[in-house]
Amino acid sequence: MKVPAIDYAAVFQALPGAVALVTPQLVYADANAEFLRLRGLPREQVIGHFVPEDHPEKARAEPLLLRILASLRQAADTGERSIVALQRHDREDPDQPGVWHERYFNMTNIPVFGPDGRVALLLHRAEDVTELIRAREVALTLQEAMLPAPRPVGRHPAAVRYRPAAEALNVAGDWYDLVDLPGDRISVAVGDVVGHGLAAAGVMGQLRSALTAASLVAEGPARALEVLGLYARTIDGAENTTVATAFVDWETRTITYSSAGHPPPGLLQRDGTVQFLDQATDPPLAARPQHAPRVQAVTAFREGAVLVLYTDGLIERRREDIDTGLARLADSLARHRAEEPEAVADAVLDDLLPPGGATDDTALVIVRL
Repeated sequence: MKVPAIDYAAVFQALPGAVALVTPQLVYADANAEFLRLRGLPREQVIGHFVPEDHPEKARAEPLLLRILASLRQAADTGERSIVALQRHDREDPDQPGVWHERYFNMTNIPVFGPDGRVALLLHRAEDVTELIRAREVALTLQEAMLPAPRPVGRHPAAVRYRPAAEALNVAGDWYDLVDLPGDRISVAVGDVVGHGLAAAGVMGQLRSALTAASLVAEGPARALEVLGLYARTIDGAENTTVATAFVDWETRTITYSSAGHPPPGLLQRDGTVQFLDQATDPPLAARPQHAPRVQAVTAFREGAVLVLYTDGLIERRREDIDTGLARLADSLARHRAEEPEAVADAVLDDLLPPGGATDDTALVIVRL
């Protein structure tokens, strides 16, 4: 079969995404129809012009323009792609002069090499993600409304934190909960629903409420997770959710805990040693073909110890062993062991989350025992 000749110029113009070709000197060499539409400029005002001239509204565009120029230069100098993620750029309404609309863009700059191995062009792609950002804001609002407000649990100081991923377009289904139990006891839990967006936030709300109710009547965390696992089988999107829950009893000075595929809680002693509670781990919710009882374990604590529960966004990093993240958490807790829970929570997030923010959502609970 004869392969037809491909008109790459026609393909370039027909691409659904907004794409331009830029020289290493940062001059536009070509742009497809979608890029020109997105910029709202005729072709003759773009091709052959220096990139900054593409932004006539200099005062509003300057911060974004500087990031674009830096990214283009980085791609040209290093020969590696460079990303300018989630940048706000307000656009004036062409039909209503003086009226500006909030827009968000992802931009990617990819080097194109010539026969001599040098960067000949830069493929500049602009993606309007405004609607995704608006959906994310709705999901975040829903998620935050379903999470309990920060408060002491009984007479015991506690701190909670939720941090959405810095550059993710959809929130995840992370949650936390603290519940007063009969006697001088509390239940502490964190969980992580698979998936993102409004669907995950909805599943999170259902599972959190169900675990709260189960913890109030169950004799221990294993039984509470058994009930939650049965409930999870009835909810679309709840399978493979991970959860860790601990029942703290100040009368017996014990922590009874159980985990459904979740990273282990940490117990910080007053001397700075950290014990990870990893002796009662089962598969995530609804992951087994058949329902089965779950395991739990008990450990003692001394007054002044700190219990820490968290989701994987706090410790996991791409191309890094989880033990490295756990060691980083233990080190941070040890250094801040004398501080109150609110200060410890802030310090742990500062120490462990990357400077630009984590790539996954993070939930964190700190309880002084």
